[in-house]
Amino acid sequence: MAERSLKIAYLCDISPLDENLYSGGNTRIYKALRKHAGEVTILPTTWFVAEPLRRAIMASPEAINLRLRWRAHLAAGRLIAMGVHRALKQQKYDVLFGAYSFQSMYRVRPPYPMVTAFTADATPTTYKQSEVGQNFGSFLSASRALDPLFLRAETDVFRHIDLMLWPSDWLKASADALYGLNPEDSVVVPWGANVPDPGPHAHIPALTPDDPVQLLFIGRDWFAKGGPLVLETLQELRRRGIDARLTVIGCHPPDFHDDPAMTVIGPLTKTVPEDMAKFECALRTAHFVMQPSFESYGFAFCEASAYGLPSLCLRVGGVPVRDGVNGHALPIGSGSVEFADKVIRYTADPAGYAALRLSARAEYEQHLNWDAWGTQVSALLSERVARIGAA
Repeated sequence: MAERSLKIAYLCDISPLDENLYSGGNTRIYKALRKHAGEVTILPTTWFVAEPLRRAIMASPEAINLRLRWRAHLAAGRLIAMGVHRALKQQKYDVLFGAYSFQSMYRVRPPYPMVTAFTADATPTTYKQSEVGQNFGSFLSASRALDPLFLRAETDVFRHIDLMLWPSDWLKASADALYGLNPEDSVVVPWGANVPDPGPHAHIPALTPDDPVQLLFIGRDWFAKGGPLVLETLQELRRRGIDARLTVIGCHPPDFHDDPAMTVIGPLTKTVPEDMAKFECALRTAHFVMQPSFESYGFAFCEASAYGLPSLCLRVGGVPVRDGVNGHALPIGSGSVEFADKVIRYTADPAGYAALRLSARAEYEQHLNWDAWGTQVSALLSERVARIGAA
């Protein structure tokens, strides 16, 4: 907790009390601020006089909702900002903290001196211009003509925020260059795992040339999360004489991707004890979690590190995988042969594999947990608030 408990107004387009959206990150950010920084008040998610528009968008199909919501918010930004301004005047806050939805901060000017802060794992333009966004393409191609307007809106928001808190070096570098930010106001603070701390585990699964190799895939979308490449890696390992096996959590691969060496658990709800037990067992017994997807961050890698489980992924976006520390991030374009090579290297080096598991857990303990995030952010916010008090 900060030396002086801060009063924080929390602003996001979705309530942090909803644990299902934003992959649970919104909830974790909110809880970390409450635990480490002070009293947190959730500001209304309503659009005030433009609320009928928001409700119509929320009732639309998810693919349209996700892309239209922030664009429409910008269009109605002046009206919504007036409502936020009135909400801020109801109490005396030290900090206005925005999470994920930069548009929620658009045109908002605090009614009295306070620190403004913001965190997200991507912004619309950094995402769109990155290899991550280009891999998925644009759903609303007609909106490309409006990209300069969106960039101006983003730049206006971020240049008026006192403290940007990015979870990755990739995003900080992209945002600093794109928006012309002051590096001192743009700070990297890694996000954490969206699971309770499982604690260190005494038993480390042995990895030798003669034992089965357990791969783990976690993802709701088999194709978007790189499932086909994971399957190809499984088959490549087996062709080389390795008794590789794959467990799939989060989805059901199509029938044409079925394999005798694959076990499908399917979707799990971590708030259900039985499901959480299955999730934990899978992470405890796997040798590698493999998710070669295009990610702006990736909570799955933080969760793997919490269990001391090394990750295999692509070196893209802001994935929180440091090569040789909590796994390996291979160059974009790497295929099943390259991923299989990494696995086989460790079957021939059991001591090296054991060391990798220990360093993965240490990475979680030191960086990839929400207590570490909350402690650092609390100190940063308190220092900024003190500046206002001394002014």
